Formats: sequence, structure tokens, C-alpha cells
Amino acid sequence: MSSAIPFGLPVTDELAADVVERLAAVEERLLETARDQDRLLTEASRHLVAAGGKRFRPMLVLLASYFGDPTAPGVVSAAVVVELTHLGSLYHDDVMDEAPMRRGQVSANLRWTNTIAILTGDYLFSRASDLLADLGPEAVRVQARAFSRLVRGQIQETVGPAPDTDPLKHYLQVMADKTGSLIAVSGQFGAMLAGASAHVVDTITSACEKIGVAFQLSDDILDIASESDQSGKTPGTDLREGIRTLPVLHVLASTDPADERLQKLLTSDLTDDEAHAEALGLLRSHPAMDRARADLRQWAADARAELLTLPDVPARAAFEGLCDYVVSRTG
Repeated sequence: MSSAIPFGLPVTDELAADVVERLAAVEERLLETARDQDRLLTEASRHLVAAGGKRFRPMLVLLASYFGDPTAPGVVSAAVVVELTHLGSLYHDDVMDEAPMRRGQVSANLRWTNTIAILTGDYLFSRASDLLADLGPEAVRVQARAFSRLVRGQIQETVGPAPDTDPLKHYLQVMADKTGSLIAVSGQFGAMLAGASAHVVDTITSACEKIGVAFQLSDDILDIASESDQSGKTPGTDLREGIRTLPVLHVLASTDPADERLQKLLTSDLTDDEAHAEALGLLRSHPAMDRARADLRQWAADARAELLTLPDVPARAAFEGLCDYVVSRTG
């Protein structure tokens, strides 16, 4: 067994070596694609590419391809497409969140300006579309629908639930659209372009969406629980921005009088450092965190149940390992 691929997944040495080699090809294509005749655009486009990351979505594309022919044309290109789309969305996210850091680096919006960051994100989307055109009309359609979901999820998160909508149901739909959609496409592209059966394509797509939601839930838990930048951003960012994630929703739904102080804080302006620190401290020790972790475990278990219907190939063990990892990373 080997832990050479990201997350230390339980894969054979042969599969690990193959995936690492193909991830290197993806990395090379990313740098090549994020290049323009304009010097500033090249520098800004490569800003997040050079910052690294686990390349989670490209890895899913590659792993899913092993349910068919992993050497099929288009698999590596599809991995580049999903990562470019993800990176482009991060530029926009940082503008909306006014985030000062991303992946341990000064964010593009702070290093340059909001305008440059937004346009850079747009440029990466355009480069992804250029690559996508060579993968065929079905791939273009799949990506377009996923991108629509991503935007819809971001808008729904920004606007919040309607008065007659269950906040928890709204939150989970946002997670599925904003995060799960592109992760689902990663698995779908890998299996589809590798010529896997319709059952495999549909199953891996559904399971990857659940894994994507689970990853976002774990990020939201880490945003509260971590003392450092373990989640990839400054701890408590969502809280400060007034984004009601799963632990917060569990607290707000509580009828326990002991929660009144925390509920008052969570419905107030938390841009104030003192109020933010108090809310973060109270939330970290609240039973809502355990409830959120239980919800996370259920999403991972549901994904695993679907994965177990797939052919028992080495790549399936890797996907199962993701279900374990996403739970273990939150403690």
C-alpha cells in the first residue's frame, strides 16, 4: 500500500504511482493554460495555481477514470477543466468574502485589486471553456449545468432562506449546489470520458456529490473548531461574515434557555472582534458541534453505501478512503 497520493488514501503502489504521474501532467497543463501574453494576467492567473493545494477535484477525475480506461483521451484535460473552474471561483469568493489570505498566500484581491481578482477568475473560466470544447457537447453540457448550480448556490447563500423555507434544508441545498456540484462533475467526467458503464457514471456522480457536501461540512466545522488556518482560511471567517453554517443552525434551532446568549450573538453583527471572539468560544464548546459532526458522518456513510455498489477495483478503495478522511479531519 502507499500514501503517495493526496490524503494518504488506501491505494496500491501501482495505482498511487500512476495517479501521481498523471497529477504531475495536470499540474503542467494548469501552468501552461494559466498563461497569457499579458504579464499581469499571467502573474495573477498563476497566483493560486502556484499556491498549490491538494488538487482534490483533478484527483477525483483521475481516480474515477479507473472504472473504465484511464488512458482515454480527454481525462487529463477534464481534470484541468474542473481545477480551473474551481480556482476561478476562489478568486470571486475571496472578493465577496474580502478574504486577506488564501492557501497561506496573500489573496489576489488584496495583492492587486478586487477588479483584477474578478477578471482573473473570469479569465480562468474562459480557459476552462476552451479546453472543454475539445471534450464534446455532452461534456460542455455537464459543465454548464454544474456551473449554473454553483452560481445558484452562491446566490442562495448570499440571499439566505426565504421566510417559509427551513434554514437547514436551505443550507444543505446550498452546500450541494455551491460545492457538491463541481465535485460531482469531477467523478462524472472521469468515469464518462473513460467509457465506464452508465451505472458506474451515475453512481460515482451521486457519491462524489455527497462526498463534496461532506467536505464542505467538515470545512465549516473546522472554520469554527480549528485554532489555525487548517481549513485553508482564517478561522471564524464564516461567522464574521454572518454565514449560518450547520453548527450555527443547530444552535439557533435550540429551545434551551442556556443558549440565549449565544443565539443573541449569532444573530448580531460579529464584525466586532470582541463579540466575534466570544461567539467563537461559546460555539466551540457547544453540543451543536457534536451534532454537526454526526451529520457529517451520515453524509460520508451515505456516500460509502453508494460506492459499495461499484466494481471492486483499487480505485473504489480510494473513494472509500475519502469517506474516512473527510470524517477524521475534523477530529
